[in-house]
Amino acid sequence: MNKNKLLLILIVLLIGVTVFSYHMSQEESINEDDREFLSEEIGGQVQKEEEIKQEPIVSTATILAAGDVMFHKPQIIGAYDSKSGTYDFNDCFQYVKKYIEKADLSLVNFETVTAGSDRGFHGYPNFNSPVESLEALKNSGFDILSTANNHSLDQGKVGLVNTIEALKKYGFKNIGTFNEPGDKILIEKINDINIGLLSYTYGCNGMEYTLTEEELNNMINLIDEERIKTDIEKAVEMGSDLVVVFIHWGNEYQREPSEEQLELGRKMVEWGANIVFGSHPHVIQKSEIIEHNGKDNFIIYSLGNFISNQRRETINNKYTEDGIMVTVEVEKDFSKDETIIKNITYTPTWVYKYSKDGVAKYEIIPIDESNMEQIDDAIHGKVKESYENTMSLMGQ
Repeated sequence: MNKNKLLLILIVLLIGVTVFSYHMSQEESINEDDREFLSEEIGGQVQKEEEIKQEPIVSTATILAAGDVMFHKPQIIGAYDSKSGTYDFNDCFQYVKKYIEKADLSLVNFETVTAGSDRGFHGYPNFNSPVESLEALKNSGFDILSTANNHSLDQGKVGLVNTIEALKKYGFKNIGTFNEPGDKILIEKINDINIGLLSYTYGCNGMEYTLTEEELNNMINLIDEERIKTDIEKAVEMGSDLVVVFIHWGNEYQREPSEEQLELGRKMVEWGANIVFGSHPHVIQKSEIIEHNGKDNFIIYSLGNFISNQRRETINNKYTEDGIMVTVEVEKDFSKDETIIKNITYTPTWVYKYSKDGVAKYEIIPIDESNMEQIDDAIHGKVKESYENTMSLMGQ
């Protein structure tokens, strides 16, 4: 082989080796870049997934409760429209409507019955109210009525049954009384939070005799510790994230809860109740937070009168004009499957009674610091006094 051919072969080989080395270096460089890019992408994705897992998924709901709704004879007369032959109670709730509607779930104690016009309409002692009273409560924004109280049987079995049927007609649900056998625990799903609702009363003013023993057991939730304990535990077993008890108890016109109320209230919390709304005394009683198993639970022993004709002029007791709307904000952390009370808001109320066209008219006045100065001078003193008396009993 001559020298020229050998030189040519060497040059070709050298070029080949150089090209191969260049491609190999480029491949290694690209692979390094790819690896770094993929590493960043995967690492970022993992970090995002970890952030998503760490961020709690929560939901909140607000529960509003108000006290005793009673319609005495002057209220019924004042709501009558002679032109149409019907009754209109809507004005009573016009100023509190925005508070009631704002809550996700609103409850009130309906302390009367709607047995029908054929029985005549009555106030105390054996109430029977026009069905339009329910229409006004619906229009104001209430969702659920507690119907277990000492006036549940004022018109006997007919009154109890007709009231529940009327409630259904207006789209209400009720707790505490029943017109047929069945599950006595109501669970409402609000913003994906399951709220168990129960209601009980100490008795029915001696009208229990209008039902058989079996009917009494099936149609009215009377206060019985074993029964309440069993119901609360069952509500939890049924999936309630939170258990609310509306209970008719205590002594009328007493601004301090009785020992029996205090004792039963704490027992209910120990059994699994998280919120207890009390009614019956017709005056405000204190509220408090009770810690149990590391969680805060809330009791207000009496919400007072939401609306009635009980007042300083009729029974010489100014405190019966006072009521309170309590809004409890609850929060569920789905990652922990835990529901807590997040916040409690108090809105005191005062029942304003005045005369128009010769009949009595009633309006519930909500009181908070933002509207105090807007109250008419003629009633400002009473409203301010009512606010101070009520808030002095609320746990801070």
